[in-house]
Amino acid sequence: MAERSTAAVDVADNSGDEPLTAKAGQSTSDGPTQDRERDTDSDEAQGNGATDRPAKTSPPDLHSGHKLARRYRLEECVTRLDGFSSWRAVDEKLRRAVGVHILPADHARARSVLAAARSSALLGDPRFVQVLDAVEENDVVYVVHEWLPDATELTTLLASGPLEAHDAYHMVTQVSQAMAAAHREGLSHLRLNPGTALRTSSGQWRIRGLAVNAALRGIGSDTPQRTDTEAIGALLYAALTQRWPYDDDAYGLSGLPKGVGLIAPDQVRAGVHRGLSELSMRALANNGATASRHETPCTTPEELVKAVGEMPRVRPPEPTFTAPPEYQRTTYQQGTYGRPSARPGVAQPVPTPPPPLQSPTGKALKWVVSALLIVALGLGSWQLADALMDRGDKSNDTHQTQTTDGNDKNGDQPKPVAPIKIQDAREYVASGDAQAPEDVAKTYDGDSSTYWRTKRYNEGPKLAPYKPGVGIVYDLGSAKEITSASIGLRYSGDHTTVHLYATDSLTPSTGVDGMKEIGTATTSGDSLTVTAKKTVKSQYVLLWITDVPQAPGDGYSSAGYKQAITDVKFTG
Repeated sequence: MAERSTAAVDVADNSGDEPLTAKAGQSTSDGPTQDRERDTDSDEAQGNGATDRPAKTSPPDLHSGHKLARRYRLEECVTRLDGFSSWRAVDEKLRRAVGVHILPADHARARSVLAAARSSALLGDPRFVQVLDAVEENDVVYVVHEWLPDATELTTLLASGPLEAHDAYHMVTQVSQAMAAAHREGLSHLRLNPGTALRTSSGQWRIRGLAVNAALRGIGSDTPQRTDTEAIGALLYAALTQRWPYDDDAYGLSGLPKGVGLIAPDQVRAGVHRGLSELSMRALANNGATASRHETPCTTPEELVKAVGEMPRVRPPEPTFTAPPEYQRTTYQQGTYGRPSARPGVAQPVPTPPPPLQSPTGKALKWVVSALLIVALGLGSWQLADALMDRGDKSNDTHQTQTTDGNDKNGDQPKPVAPIKIQDAREYVASGDAQAPEDVAKTYDGDSSTYWRTKRYNEGPKLAPYKPGVGIVYDLGSAKEITSASIGLRYSGDHTTVHLYATDSLTPSTGVDGMKEIGTATTSGDSLTVTAKKTVKSQYVLLWITDVPQAPGDGYSSAGYKQAITDVKFTG
């Protein structure tokens, strides 16, 4: 019914494969190589798994412009390792960029790569870079992945310095939750590092290479949950300190001093958040370092999720405002307009007032002005006396009744509306797949050219029964009275229906039926205003779309029933 996501991603990184479970004195040697086209790193099994060496297999004769399945056109080779290669390509059928891993069908790891790719595709968790296709064809095995042009690796983010505590908190929260979900389905990563953790433009974190990256290199582990947990601890350590928590340099980060061992992040760098520092040590749990802090180690992603949940939430830093410069009076306002500036040591002459009107014309003008003033005073006195007499007559009228309106005239005036600033937002998925969770921030970024778009549907306008609806939950910072919401729409046509609901959090604990409706509106235009039926006070508001119009194809989205929203504004 709906198309797959058109954003896209993953290429095989070419860092080394020393397991993260190495001791503090045995740091990994992972890191990007200088020549990505000819990288030939050696691969060892992680944990206690056996090394899986590929057979001497010649890679397929591939080049830019080569097509796979008459559909995927190869553009640029990004990595070439041990008989397999990774490419940036174009899906000509859906007109979108993709990433492709290619290896010969008789490669020693071909079967395991196909199995890993298909298992990862079945997970369908939007927090992971999605596998779009896994095929064996013409003596070649290839795996097609999403390509995310707006995502940035953690390696790149750390090049300019450590992350803010708030950003590091969100990173470890989202990554640990995603890995816990993967392990519940029996999937592990085993190569989680700063090159596989990506932050999108909306601030969401996504993980690439689930199961596939390890399969491409023949990596295994007897303790996969422990391996992935320690990897998350290393990511958090690097995010807090801009250092790699082992002796050797890796991923563009300096390692710890030789012979020092694993020391807590708040001892490496001043100002590190104490709770996050403790959390990274609990995840690394290397050589008894955790025991020195009297904290229980986290050995699985699930335990790490629980530890994060027990921490006080790390809030973003308060915005800083620069005080405006002191108001400077102009020379005209200061009474010096047109005067020459005084020379040092010379007193400024005081201007003398003009002489009084002494000419015959001046005397006549004075008499006219005096007469007008006398007439004005007389008229004013007469009107004042008339008003006082009229008031006296009214006060003596025994038939006059006086009422007092407790609310007076000001009580009849409507309260002024004020805009409500949106603090955060998250896509709400009632059933099925998400629409575009990485783009929710574009609905309130103040830029009308950016937007969050639904997937394309073959029938409409009503999304049901295929989907009850799609939408976004907005966080207004604190409980606010909501009177209306204005919404910019990308597509006009018959018709768009939007509902507003008050809910309890960014991840509501009840379905839409259990929420309190604020208001609803329908339009065939490119903008819509939803007015509250009655006063509702809430911190979290669900914008819920149940009907979308027929819209033409544009960009990477084909024609069909769909809608995109931008410039969402609440007033209260």
